[in-house]
Amino acid sequence: MQLGARSGVKDTFVASATVKTFQSSSFSDLKGRLPYGNIGNLKLSRMILGGNLMGGWAHARDLIYVSQLVKAYHNKDRIFATLLVAEKCGVNTLLTNPILCTLIDEYWKRRIGKIQFISDCAGLDYDDKGPHPMAFDKYLDKVQRAIDYGAAACYIQGETADYYVKNGQPDRLEKVIDLIRKNKVLVGIGAHNLETLQGCAAAGMTPDFWMKTMHHHGYWSARHPEWHDNMYCNNPQDTLAWMRDRPEPWIAFKVMAAGAIHPKDAFRYAYESGADFVCAGMYDFQMVEDVNIALEALGSGLPQRQRPWMA
Repeated sequence: MQLGARSGVKDTFVASATVKTFQSSSFSDLKGRLPYGNIGNLKLSRMILGGNLMGGWAHARDLIYVSQLVKAYHNKDRIFATLLVAEKCGVNTLLTNPILCTLIDEYWKRRIGKIQFISDCAGLDYDDKGPHPMAFDKYLDKVQRAIDYGAAACYIQGETADYYVKNGQPDRLEKVIDLIRKNKVLVGIGAHNLETLQGCAAAGMTPDFWMKTMHHHGYWSARHPEWHDNMYCNNPQDTLAWMRDRPEPWIAFKVMAAGAIHPKDAFRYAYESGADFVCAGMYDFQMVEDVNIALEALGSGLPQRQRPWMA
């Protein structure tokens, strides 16, 4: 991948065939620029690029090869091209795991682009018995690594917060929050389970933002009488009601239920439910279409939205 020096995200770069293809056939299809909101002094596009696919995590139901496939697709050049395509489309923020920190650092140092990143701070290990907490010192070191590599914000990853609250250890989350705030970085709390956020709030935790799953249940496996491990927001209406009264900004994630809901439905549903930002995992070839879908939803006035914009 040959890249030229650049001063901003403009048409002054030489990049891989991926970006050239987009430049000639797709960027002209963009219907506008994404609006922005602010969390503290951090300016964020209303749609954020999720980093799971680039990190090799794919919810693929019964398809056992998909994680290997997305890892093969997302080599370093492809990741750089995807980030640059996102910036060209007005997406100024990536949400990812610290595993991508060195690649983001290289992306910046080579002056390819300047996308900012929010780090999900996961503190669980997994084995055949399921999730369990990693050594807490190791967890704190992982959080510090993200901060040292320039994370614009950090949040406690949803499954991690769910685990600690469910197991009666919210004090561990408070220590992570203290570390992040000590480094003068914005801090968030994530969750799949609404009870996790409610427990954190009841314990007196007031993050700079919440990360909460939000999607409807109008897809096959959600309605199937047998439980399937691909529902990420168990109680969307309860989530909507609780978030409506919270003054902190809300980033909604898993809005497409890991690919089960079309973006046209998913984005509008999340914004109308009160989300201030939507985090969406996207391949490079989906970026222009998805940005246009978000623009259409945001430009509609969102007549069903009851929650004020908090960012």
